Amino acid sequence: MTADLATDVFEQHRPFLMGVAYRMLGRVADAEDVVQDAWLRWYGADRTDIREPRAYLVRVTTRLAIDRLRQVRSRGEAYVGPWLPEPYLTDFGETAPDSADRAVLADTVSLAVLVVLESLSPLERAVFVLREAFGYPYAEIATLLDRGEAAVRQLAGRARRHVAERRPRYDVDPARRRDLTERFIAAAVEGDLEGLMSLLAPDVRLVGDSGGKAKAPVRILHTADKVGRFLVAVSRSGPPGLDLRLLETNAGPAVLVLDGHRPDTLFQLDIADGRIAAVYIVRNPDKLRTFAAR
Repeated sequence: MTADLATDVFEQHRPFLMGVAYRMLGRVADAEDVVQDAWLRWYGADRTDIREPRAYLVRVTTRLAIDRLRQVRSRGEAYVGPWLPEPYLTDFGETAPDSADRAVLADTVSLAVLVVLESLSPLERAVFVLREAFGYPYAEIATLLDRGEAAVRQLAGRARRHVAERRPRYDVDPARRRDLTERFIAAAVEGDLEGLMSLLAPDVRLVGDSGGKAKAPVRILHTADKVGRFLVAVSRSGPPGLDLRLLETNAGPAVLVLDGHRPDTLFQLDIADGRIAAVYIVRNPDKLRTFAAR
């Protein structure tokens, strides 16, 4: 395989590898680093004996992501306030050939699910991502991770139970989510408390992620009254001239707030039973860098 062909093969699989790495890490920059490391290993490998490039690349990427997760956890980094995954512009490309697969991929890349995945061990997370997001057979996962199939099945069972116990229930219908997102933003911008209250579920949660680098609640807010009043207060105290853009992140509609050309805030909602069940607000500037050119 020539160097040019090796590059073409890797670029063909890059979106898929990025999808695996991001679900493993919940951080765009870390995922990009892992995929770049996978490229260096692929380019420097003796490719004459690699019959299935995709399998090789997924194995390398998954193992690098496991190592990265272990490094992050061993450092025991403290985070100021609630933590949310770094928002990810979702373009599945060829990783989801039909609508059914798109629904599965969307479910495994949502902010709510990625928060739950943070509590899994690195191996449990790898097995869950490969099995639930991408449909890998247990035997193939065992080969990728150098584990016995029985052990992989045990890891998958533990991970699935853990996620099922903690995964919030929400509606993934794109049209409904977009409609409620637009109505939510209109009410919030106008400071319309009554309008917001009509959209919020009674037990709605608001999770603000600033990492201590911007203003945001340092604790999760609960109940429609507290969330609604907070949003109205923010709307009334915010600077004038902000630019709002609707886009898709983590397989759902989101609103990016720009102050000039600088990404200031990203909002995303979880919808359940036709009401807003959760409001996610990302204000940590480190997690909004990828939106600077939008």
